[in-house]
Amino acid sequence: MSGPVIVVDIADVKAATEPARLVSIGLGSCVGVALFDSSCKVGSLAHIMLPTSRGYEPVDNRAKYADTAIPMALEEMEKLGASRSRIVAKIAGGAKMFSFIPKDDYIGRKNVLAVKQALKKEDIEIVAEDTGGNVGRTVEFDTSSGTLLVKTARRGVKRL
Repeated sequence: MSGPVIVVDIADVKAATEPARLVSIGLGSCVGVALFDSSCKVGSLAHIMLPTSRGYEPVDNRAKYADTAIPMALEEMEKLGASRSRIVAKIAGGAKMFSFIPKDDYIGRKNVLAVKQALKKEDIEIVAEDTGGNVGRTVEFDTSSGTLLVKTARRGVKRL
């Protein structure tokens, strides 16, 4: 992978054209959503912190929530020439970082479900995912190929 590296911080969305690499470090319960239009080589990466903006009106940062970050990422991609009809998604993160939280009631799981719901609402297909578990992840998204590298301390590197 070559090209400029663009860091996507927590509660952030960035879009770029090839040959950029979008990198987000430290996805624990957060979810990284990589969107890609392979026809024009436009991609975006969102580092989503919370499932919904409901209850946080007015929304201070659209990139923070699944229900607002995904439409924001799509808008940014369209500005660069992407077409929603060609965009696909890869997602990673949503870990259960604390063992004392009940089995199905952890924020990482809620984030993953909200991301899937928001993508479905926008009619975006999820073509790959690496979610859940109890490991933090770092993701690197290549806008030239659409490859999402998911790096963990315990499991090494996974290519989606």
